Amino acid sequence: MSDPMPPASHRPSHTASLRSDPPRPRASLRTAVVWEVLKDALDRRVKAVAGDAGGPGGLEVLDTGGGSGNFAVPVARLGHRVTVVDPSPNALFALERRAAEAGAADRVRGVQGDVHGLFDVVERGGYDAVLCHGVLEYVDDPAEGVRNAVGALRPDGVLSLLAAGLGGAVVARALAGHFTEAHRALEDPAGRWGEGDPVPRRFTAEQLTGLVEAAGLRVTGVHGVRVFADLVPGVLVDTEPGALEALLKLEAAAAELSAFHSVATQLHVLGETHGSAGA
Repeated sequence: MSDPMPPASHRPSHTASLRSDPPRPRASLRTAVVWEVLKDALDRRVKAVAGDAGGPGGLEVLDTGGGSGNFAVPVARLGHRVTVVDPSPNALFALERRAAEAGAADRVRGVQGDVHGLFDVVERGGYDAVLCHGVLEYVDDPAEGVRNAVGALRPDGVLSLLAAGLGGAVVARALAGHFTEAHRALEDPAGRWGEGDPVPRRFTAEQLTGLVEAAGLRVTGVHGVRVFADLVPGVLVDTEPGALEALLKLEAAAAELSAFHSVATQLHVLGETHGSAGA
């Protein structure tokens, strides 16, 4: 289903982020901010686990709705063991192929299932980190989905939650001249602009953080994702020298500012158990 904040003291260097494992140039516009926040959180968990165990080692990571491995495979390349749960056999087949091509086949496992039946296919409380990216938009009960994702965490664990943002859809429809649809999305309980809307549900930052806190985690950061990228003509990014890098830097800078969360295409929330390092 998915395509790949901490407090100020935990924020990664976003200038450096532009150089650390972007998949493809244009794809990095969709994943760079989330990837750097996630990588930083995983690095902190590795240090905490190494301190507890007296030695280094990879983490156990669960990617629910992880699809073909846009995040799972890069996470595995960091040395972590990743279990991907996804309802699509085709996506899991693509995951297997992608992991093999990346030399990470021994660290990636695909399991058919979904977040509502999560504990039919994975163990409860068995993971250092859980990714729930592009899932809540499509499930019948988002609160249950978040509770299950949190239930898969160990006592010291991190949740990475990514979902469609309401404000970004409203702005996009308005700028396209579809003012009635923009108005409808603004007032619709699910944030949909009409019957032809391919996204079943969108969220505000307050709604997502509320779900995470209600599931028992503390929110350590919120980022806006694709604040500008979906509004900029692709031809400009592709042809203007330096435009892509400049846009990536702008996205990274705006992502941390709450003023831009309300217009982001996606919202990323990082939650940690109350016992996690850095509390």
